[in-house]
Amino acid sequence: METALVTGAARGIGRGIVERLAADGYRVIALDRRDDVLAMAAELSAGGAQVEAVVVDVQNRAAIAAIIERIAPLDVIVNNAGITSTRRFEDLTEADFRENFDINTLGTFVVAQEGARRMRNGGRIVNIASRSFAGAPQMAHYVASKTAVVGLTRAMAIDLSPRDIRVNAVAPGVVDTDMLHYMTPERQQVMLSLQLLGRIGQPEDIARAVAFLASRDNRYITGQVLIVDGGRSLGQGQLPPEASPYN
Repeated sequence: METALVTGAARGIGRGIVERLAADGYRVIALDRRDDVLAMAAELSAGGAQVEAVVVDVQNRAAIAAIIERIAPLDVIVNNAGITSTRRFEDLTEADFRENFDINTLGTFVVAQEGARRMRNGGRIVNIASRSFAGAPQMAHYVASKTAVVGLTRAMAIDLSPRDIRVNAVAPGVVDTDMLHYMTPERQQVMLSLQLLGRIGQPEDIARAVAFLASRDNRYITGQVLIVDGGRSLGQGQLPPEASPYN
């Protein structure tokens, strides 16, 4: 049985990834700084999954190293832990930038580095970036941190290639998680209108992409960013029915 480590695992996309990897037969180590990760793991374990939870902050290198040393060797790492917020550019502070980079970028680096040191040759690392790396309004701090994750992914793929460790990123678009629910209903409706496929993504949509890149079937893909946004990045939005070429 292969072992997979997932950060930011308690809710939303992270939980979806844990559920998918467990269903695929992995032993999953679920990390989160929120203690509700413990209840999530207990629920999945009661259903027969091999899931263990640990409450830890990805910024705590010593704690991360100790956890990975205990569970090693690793086969898969999924770096999902992250935060976001919206701020007008003129109102952003250095603290806003530091917080996003400390968790979204440095946290990804710390877990990936400590994990790679204890990973079998032929392992797979999947970093969760964001479609926002292409740009988003009032999120310069978040966009910058996720763009850095994309660059880090490509550099890691080069440096770890001699060990046949494949490193890729998944860049989700709008997904039905707590972050979406913080928006006003009006803002949610605007976001929905921009989705080419006419729906908001679900955590399992992202989990499916992660599961493929993390699988042993992925033998020849590395250093890539897979955008999973229902076509939003094409910039078309929903066409009204009368404009559809299929009518």
